[in-house]
Amino acid sequence: MSEPIARDDLGPGTVRVGTVRVGTVIVGAGFAGIAAALALKAAGDDDFVILERADAVGGTWRDNVYPGVACDVPAHLYGLSSHPWPEWSRTFAPGAEIRAYLERVVASEGLDRHLRLGVAMASAAWADGGWTLSLSAGGGDPAGDLRARSLVLAAGRLTEPLIPEIPGLEAFPGPVFHSARWDESLRIHNARIAVVGTGASAIQLAPELARRGADVRLFQRTPAWIVPRRDRAYARAEQDGWRTDPASLAALRDELYAEGEDRFASRSGDPVAAAEAREVALRHLARHVPDPELRAALTPDYAFGCKRVVLSDDFYPAIASGMVTLEPSALARVEDNVLVSAGGARHEVDIVVLATGFEAARQPYARLVTGEDGISLDDHWRDGMTSVGSTLVHGFPNLFVLNGPNASLGHSSAVLIMEEQAAFAASLIARRETIRVTEDDERAYTSEIAERAAGTPWTSGTCRNWYTDPRSGRLTLLWPGTVDDFRVRLSEVRATILSPALTA
Repeated sequence: MSEPIARDDLGPGTVRVGTVRVGTVIVGAGFAGIAAALALKAAGDDDFVILERADAVGGTWRDNVYPGVACDVPAHLYGLSSHPWPEWSRTFAPGAEIRAYLERVVASEGLDRHLRLGVAMASAAWADGGWTLSLSAGGGDPAGDLRARSLVLAAGRLTEPLIPEIPGLEAFPGPVFHSARWDESLRIHNARIAVVGTGASAIQLAPELARRGADVRLFQRTPAWIVPRRDRAYARAEQDGWRTDPASLAALRDELYAEGEDRFASRSGDPVAAAEAREVALRHLARHVPDPELRAALTPDYAFGCKRVVLSDDFYPAIASGMVTLEPSALARVEDNVLVSAGGARHEVDIVVLATGFEAARQPYARLVTGEDGISLDDHWRDGMTSVGSTLVHGFPNLFVLNGPNASLGHSSAVLIMEEQAAFAASLIARRETIRVTEDDERAYTSEIAERAAGTPWTSGTCRNWYTDPRSGRLTLLWPGTVDDFRVRLSEVRATILSPALTA
């Protein structure tokens, strides 16, 4: 066993001669990275380091600070199972509260001594039975090397903003930025702000900007299926009850878990469940948008569940009341400070906010990682991400990818999948063996995913979504089953992985 890294070796930006050795390197300090660290500690393994390129933990909840940012999964299901939190303020926690929760977990578990903040993985290569990582600090300056037996990629899929190619956008005279790069110094009151997109972020952001006095124009390429959110603040008495009676808090989480599992049917195309959910969404729309022309513009023409279903109680009222102006077509081009829609409408604005999603299907870290055959993970995934158990990759020994291929959920909390992956990875890392998967196993798992996805809204019809790879059309981000299904499947994979033919 290698010597644990001393605190002096964890300082951000430290330049050193030689290579520091460690058992496991975790890349990323969001939910997935913290879950991986907790799983290693639970397995009795304290020999790991967590690399985080930013100056704080929190992942997407550190990066996304736009007005109105909040989770669309109930807070008591979104937290880590090992760290229930009775103090959540609302059904759906605001982003800053989730970041504070993760900071609290890190502090309470002593993970700060494993952290290297402000240090990024510049490259990682497998050779001589281990991983060698070159590190960089702020500005890209070298920050030394790490040598590790195992590498856990927990960088997530919501890290690199997707910036659309729109003619003239680069010449817009005012501020232009992605919603995940919000400028908190921005003056919103009386500003004319264009929000481009109608996904979850845009639907949270646009009404909040209007409430703060902005003149908001929302460019909608495709309307979303929206269902009631029913958010509310928790009473102090409820929080006190959960604090003094942990069993009641566990029961609440179990209830939310069961509700989430039940939602899988409507999201995956079960005809009865999907029709019922679709009717809920249409009633929600009709209740808040009486104008038939406006209502038609907000009605999706694709199957319920194909794209991410959005939860909101204030989006439709904001549109119907005129607080937010709907432009029912995509942004086509920019002429000075005038945004021209695909429908020909012209909107003069001061600020452009791109709520256009992320580079989710093509993980940015993949080009930095080279396997035992000298091939990068990006090249290995050139036709879309593939894996075994949504975690292991052929040709990349002792590599564990969390929140990557087929590890997202459209019906429940993705944290549940991350925790299953983290425990799976920790159990294999604990063996201190070289873990490999075969090409045949990866091909079989990829075929299994395709078979599960066949006939679902995600892969059939003309609807486009971020769950599928744009090149191959395969379902590469979503796990096409329930959380219970994933737990069982991962246990089966573990039994196969530990056969003598796959360890060396």
